[in-house]
Amino acid sequence: MQRSILQVTNFQLVQKRFFKKHHVRVRFAPSPTGHLHLGGLRTALYNYLFARSNKGTFILRMEDTDQTRTISGAMEKLQDDLFWAGIISDEDPVRGGPMGPYIQSSRLELYKEQVLKLINNESAYYCFCSEKRLEVLRKEAMKCGQIPKYDNRCRHFSRDEVKELFKNHATCCIRFKLPSTPELFHDMVYGDVLHDIAKTEGDPVIIKSDGYPTYHFANVVDDHFMEISHVLRGVEWQISTPKHIMLYKAFGWDPPMYGHLPLILNADGSKLSKRQNDIKIEVFRKQGIFPLALVNYVIGAGGGFYKEQGNKDLYSYEELIKKFDISKIKVNSGKLMPKRLLEFNKLEISNLLNNEKNHKFIIEKVKRIVLEAFPERKNNSLQLDDHHIITTLKWAQNRIWMLNDLVKEDLAFLWVMPASTPYIEQTEYLNTIKLLNTELAEIDAGNYKTSWIGSYLKDFAVKNGIPFSALMKVLRNVLSGLNAGPPVAEMIEILGKNSTLLRLQRCVS
Repeated sequence: MQRSILQVTNFQLVQKRFFKKHHVRVRFAPSPTGHLHLGGLRTALYNYLFARSNKGTFILRMEDTDQTRTISGAMEKLQDDLFWAGIISDEDPVRGGPMGPYIQSSRLELYKEQVLKLINNESAYYCFCSEKRLEVLRKEAMKCGQIPKYDNRCRHFSRDEVKELFKNHATCCIRFKLPSTPELFHDMVYGDVLHDIAKTEGDPVIIKSDGYPTYHFANVVDDHFMEISHVLRGVEWQISTPKHIMLYKAFGWDPPMYGHLPLILNADGSKLSKRQNDIKIEVFRKQGIFPLALVNYVIGAGGGFYKEQGNKDLYSYEELIKKFDISKIKVNSGKLMPKRLLEFNKLEISNLLNNEKNHKFIIEKVKRIVLEAFPERKNNSLQLDDHHIITTLKWAQNRIWMLNDLVKEDLAFLWVMPASTPYIEQTEYLNTIKLLNTELAEIDAGNYKTSWIGSYLKDFAVKNGIPFSALMKVLRNVLSGLNAGPPVAEMIEILGKNSTLLRLQRCVS
């Protein structure tokens, strides 16, 4: 049953009374311009852990003011990837909240209202410079070996001059007056930081000519009205923080505490790039990486915990929250270690198998992977009963890094009959397979265990005067279509009596 408007309103009033100045409120605010990648995941995770460890609130906000770069469906995909990773927001565009809406393009009236306050207190001004003039300024600066920046010409227009330009319907944007004196700010990770941004840039645009706010302006307004207490974001934004604090002061607002997270680097020391396919969360999901393994992997490149990550450590979500400490975040860039991700994932597979409550979940996951890998055999010959899947996983857990490894060429025999029947030239081997098939048919299914089958096959080879290694080569090919692979006795145990006999019979028929 839907709640009434009155109920929703009362709920929001209660929530607003609850939010006090000391209450921790953090946000992750991506732009829906592409896929969520490891850098974004790490930022979202640290905000989430900081909120949970301080009994605070974690907000998801979509910053879509750059409509030219917004991609259809990206917003929903971002939320889905976060949910998959176990990062659950308290307030977001879907479930809403007392400080919504949580999509910037739905907050345009608020930005228009607030920017007038800066115009009125003379902290901002209308700028009528054309793109052509700005391009000339850029070229002249580069020609002289200077940093290209706006010369603040329109800052000095009188009110009458501005009125006259408006009368002539001149196109304009709104710029913020950067104070000339730089100020220190305290970074929760890096300590005291000083950036003299007036040296490197002119007065920044805060409202574009199309009426949309720039990132810097909307970011500050939203953080204030959503009562954000702490901002944790990538170190690449640190140089913009003085600008944001200046905006806060121009409004007469108290800024939040800022903390910046170190860069994540590839294993070779190069910077991550959004063009890399191997850092997209979607790619890890498709590979069969588990969320907890990926979360443990990404924190290894940033610190933030009492105990440094070791290759055999896999923190649960409860442990991650309990152990997180912002003072432990590193200031140096951290490298990703892909081998560690695989070790974490293997450990997570083992942990899931060790708890029967997880079996239904992992069985369904394996079924989906196998069906996608062998779509042409969807309606026949796939061995996908629950017992076989769990038995196979327990056998394979030390052989695989990801669930997708189960459908690679060397393990495909676990699920499907070999594509073709092997041709056995020597008559004695064909007769041997017939005899083996007959004997195995008489053996109870409970004896199809590696230890017993291994001894039995050795005795069988001696009794029939066939080299054991040659027999194993033929059997491996018959059962799996492979010339190399796991021990034959293990293959027989995993396949079970029915599947083993079916493959032997297929060969001798």
